Amino acid sequence: MRKATAAGSGLVLRLYIAGEAPNSLSAIANVNAICEAHFPTGYNIEIVDMLQQPLRALANGIIVTPTLLRLAPTPVRRLIGNLSDAAQVLLTLVNK
Repeated sequence: MRKATAAGSGLVLRLYIAGEAPNSLSAIANVNAICEAHFPTGYNIEIVDMLQQPLRALANGIIVTPTLLRLAPTPVRRLIGNLSDAAQVLLTLVNK
């Protein structure tokens, strides 16, 4: 599990990946870039590797990687893919 943190607004994300697969690495880079650009002082990203914690992923209903969950603010939102469509990711992160 790896974390990138900044104090602030309460945007809490969890990104499920599968090791160092290309889509996983792209998703990490993309979500970090989006958060730095749009939430520079207010986000927390928890990265969960399904290869290391498969039961945790399954318990959370994750069967495809990469999957990004917006845990806060509620309601929970889910995005699947490498998060390369920055406009769609941002729309999901800011919409209630």
